[in-house]
Amino acid sequence: MGLLDRYEEELSDPSDDLLEELEAVDLKYIRQDFPQLISAIRSSGDRITSISKSLRTFARSDVDSKQVFDLHKGIDGTLLILRHRLKANDMRPAIAVETHYDDIPEVTCFPGQLSQVFMNILANAIDALDDASRGKSFEDLKTKPNRITIRTFFEQNQVQVAIADNGPGMPEDVKKKIFSHLFTTKAVGKGTGLGLSIARKIIVEVHKGTIDVRSGVGKGTQFLIALPIG
Repeated sequence: MGLLDRYEEELSDPSDDLLEELEAVDLKYIRQDFPQLISAIRSSGDRITSISKSLRTFARSDVDSKQVFDLHKGIDGTLLILRHRLKANDMRPAIAVETHYDDIPEVTCFPGQLSQVFMNILANAIDALDDASRGKSFEDLKTKPNRITIRTFFEQNQVQVAIADNGPGMPEDVKKKIFSHLFTTKAVGKGTGLGLSIARKIIVEVHKGTIDVRSGVGKGTQFLIALPIG
């Protein structure tokens, strides 16, 4: 662009042919748009890099040994992978995500497996909010926006992760079965009945932590995960 400025200064009386060519390529628009285009390309490249790193963590086999891991990075990476599902669509406005991260220590864990747990819980929350949005107008949903809230804190020598949604919640009989093998509330062909039972196994059996669900009809759902540091 600087070089073009120099040419414009020195070639103050361009020929008619050159003027026609400049008009044909719309140089003025290109000068305005090109920096924005470069910025968008750079930003997209950064997002692709972040998604690639998140997918690498998520797909990690974790077969050898536990690793020291920043849970905040794992949660943020999972949210990045699910970003397309959180966006607004024809049925509802975007699902808002609020994160409230305390200063927590890193945990020694299998990062890929914990990322799978976060993925399952967050995907279930999105499914619940999508189901609850059916039949409601955009105006109603804007009045009470769909929201997922994630909190982390350190308590009783354990790192705690709370993932909550403001969806329809679940009745007591469903809540009692939620971690059972092959139990699902989804329609035939959609749910496997494996997600939360595997999530419980990863948290309780593999990482010696706990996972609990708090929910009630019309009160949303919260999953509370507690993990030892080592």
